[in-house]
Amino acid sequence: MERLNFSLRRQLIIVSLFLLTLPWAGCQFIRELEDALGNAQQQALRATAETVAAMAGERPGLIYVDPERMAATDAPAAPVYATPATQRVVVDGYAEEWEDVAQQAWTSSQQGSDLVVRTQAATQDDRLYLLLKVHDRQVVYDNPGLTRAPNGDRLLLRLWAGGERQDYVLTTAAPGRLQARKIGATAPGSDAAGIWGYWQDALHGYTLELELPLPLTGERLGFLVIDSDAANLAFNERGHASGDESSNFVDHNNALPAARSTAGNISPGQAGAPPWLIRTPPAAAMALSPFRAQTYSIQLLDNAGWVVADLPAPDAAAGKSDTFWLLRFIYRNILADDRLPYPDPAEQPGKLAPAEVDMALGGTATNLRYRDPSSSNRQLRVAAVPVRHGGQVIGAVITRQSSEQYLSLTDKAFSRLLGYSAIAIAVGSLGLLGYATLLSWRIRKLSRSAQAVIAADGSIRGSFPHSSAPDEIGDLSRRYAELLQRLREYNDYLRTLSRKLAHELRTPIAVIETSLENLEETTANPAQAGTYLNRARQGLHRLNSILGAMSEASRLEESLSQNPLVETDLVPLLRELAEAYGAVYHDHPVKVSLPEQGQARVLAAPELVVQLLDKLMDNAASFSPQGEPLILSLDRVEERWHISVSNSGPLLPADVHSTLFEPMVSQRPADDPQLHLGLGLHIARLISEYLDAEISAANTSTPPGVRITVSLPVL
Repeated sequence: MERLNFSLRRQLIIVSLFLLTLPWAGCQFIRELEDALGNAQQQALRATAETVAAMAGERPGLIYVDPERMAATDAPAAPVYATPATQRVVVDGYAEEWEDVAQQAWTSSQQGSDLVVRTQAATQDDRLYLLLKVHDRQVVYDNPGLTRAPNGDRLLLRLWAGGERQDYVLTTAAPGRLQARKIGATAPGSDAAGIWGYWQDALHGYTLELELPLPLTGERLGFLVIDSDAANLAFNERGHASGDESSNFVDHNNALPAARSTAGNISPGQAGAPPWLIRTPPAAAMALSPFRAQTYSIQLLDNAGWVVADLPAPDAAAGKSDTFWLLRFIYRNILADDRLPYPDPAEQPGKLAPAEVDMALGGTATNLRYRDPSSSNRQLRVAAVPVRHGGQVIGAVITRQSSEQYLSLTDKAFSRLLGYSAIAIAVGSLGLLGYATLLSWRIRKLSRSAQAVIAADGSIRGSFPHSSAPDEIGDLSRRYAELLQRLREYNDYLRTLSRKLAHELRTPIAVIETSLENLEETTANPAQAGTYLNRARQGLHRLNSILGAMSEASRLEESLSQNPLVETDLVPLLRELAEAYGAVYHDHPVKVSLPEQGQARVLAAPELVVQLLDKLMDNAASFSPQGEPLILSLDRVEERWHISVSNSGPLLPADVHSTLFEPMVSQRPADDPQLHLGLGLHIARLISEYLDAEISAANTSTPPGVRITVSLPVL
C-alpha cells in the first residue's frame, strides 16, 4: 500500500482546523453572556413583580372592584370576562371591532339542541359592551300580536342591584335596534333605558351587540339565550288567543314560555345572584401605567386565576434589530435550548393555568423558563409573586419577557464577534498556509543543499549554505554546515594521514635502511659498525615513539569512561601542579594566578585534568623561548571557570584556529629535532569534551604569544 504524502503543508492545514474552536469559544461566550443577561432580566422581572404585588396588597381595589368578590368562597364557575377595549366600539350588530377580544363559548344542556353562544365582553370608560354570536338554525322573532310577553328567540340579562337580582329581556320582531325590557320588580337606579343594542342576522343564527352602563351591573352579569320553539308558539296562538300575558310564562320573572333550549351562564331555574363580572378596575390600569416603558409584560391575577389587569410589552421593546436577518437567525439558534418545555396552554380566555400561577396563588414566589411559543429558538422568562393582604393570598402578579427583547441589545455585538471570528479564521488559515509554504520551502532548500554538497562517493564538495535565521531551521542549517565542515576536515585528515605518516616514517626507515646497508659494507672497522648500529637504534626508537603517540590517543578514548566525574576543587589542584611544573621545566619559570576566594568547585576527574594540563604545558614549553615564563591562571567568567595556559612565542596563523585541535596537526618548524605528530592538543580536546568543557586558543599581544583556555561550568 502506497504511503500518503503527508507533507508539512498538509499537516499545518490540518492544524489550522483548530482555528474553528474560535467560533465555538465565541458561542460559549455568547451563551455565558446570554445567561448573565437572562439572570439580570430575571431579577428585574422578580423585582417588578414584587413591587406590583406589594402595591396590590396594600390596595385590594386594584384587583377587586367589589370587595365581596375577594372573600367569596362560593363564586360561580362561569363568570363573564371583559377586557378593556383598545378602540372605540360602535354598537351596530357587526363584529369589526372585536377581533382582539377574548371569546367565551356556551352550549345548551338540552339533549338534541344545537344552540351555541359565543360571547365577547369589553369595557370602555363606564360602559360595558357585549357581543353574542348565536348559532341557531331556526330563528324565531318575537310576535307582538301573539302575546304581550316576549315569545320569540330572546336574551335574558340578569344584573345585581341593592342585593337583589334585576332581570331584563331583549327581543325583536325583526333585525335592527332593540331595547331591554325590565321583568319583575325594579330596584332604584335600575333603568332599562340604558340597555340597548342591535340584532343582526348571520349565517346559521344571529348576532347581538349590546351596550349597558357598568354601574347598572353591580359587578355581576348573568345571561341566558332562549331558543323558542315555533311549534309551541303556534299552539299558544290557537289555545290562548285571549292574549293573557301570564299564560305565556312558566316563570314570570325568568320569561321562559315555549322554550325549546337555552344556553348561558345561568340556568332557567336559578334564583340566586348572577355570576361575577370579571373586568379590569380603572385603578389597576392607572397603577400599572408607570411600568409601560418596561420591556416585559405584567399581569395582575385574582385569587381564581383571572387576569384582571394586563400590561403587554410595548411595541418599541418587541426586539426590533437592524442586524442582518441571517446573523440574527444564527444568533438565536445558538442560544436556543430545546430542553426547555413550552408553557401550559390556558384553560379558557382570560384565565392562566401554567404551573407558576398555581404556585403563586399557593403562596410561593417562583422563577421559570420556557420555550417561547411564538418562536422555538427564543426563551420566555417568567416571574410569579403572590399578592398578600391581611395574611391571605388574594391574587398574583406574573411578569413575562421574551429573550428577543433583551437579545436584540447584543445583536450588534454578536455580528461583530462573528465577523471578527471569520476574519481571524481567514487570516489565521492564510497565515498558517503561508507559513507552512515558507517552512516547506526552507526545508526543501536545506534538503537540496545537503544533497548537492555530498558527492556520490561520500566526499564533500563545495560549501554548505548555512542560514542566519535565528530559529530552529536556521540552527539546523548551521549544525549541518558545522557537521559537514567537520566531515570535510576528517576526510581531509584521512586523505592526508598516509602522507603525514609517510613523512614521519620515511626518515627513521631511511636511517635504519642506510645503517643496515653500511653495516653490510663495513666489516673491518668495529667503531664504524657501532656508529651504524647506534643510528639504526635511533631510527627504531623514533618508530616506536610514533606508534606510541598514535596508540596513546586511541587508548585515551577507550579509558575516558573509566574515570568518573566527581566534585573537584581546582585551586589546590592547580597549586600543586604549578609546583610540579616548576621542577620539570627548568628553562621556563612557571607562574600561577588563582582566585582570591580560594575555592573553585567543578565536576571533573582530577586525573584527566592533570593529563589535560600536562599536554597544554608541554605544548606551551615547546613553543616558548628559553627563559620566558609559562603562566597558569584560573578565573571565573559568569558561571564558568577558565583555566588558561599562556606562553610567549610565535603567534598562531589565522587559518589554523579551526584545525588546531585536530589529530596530526602541527605548526612546528621542519628542522625541529624532536618528534611531534600533532596529537597533544587533540588529546586535550578529547579530555575537554568528556569533561563538558570548551577549549579554545587565541593570540595575545602583551607579550606576543598564545593562550589556550579550558572553560568548565561552575558547580
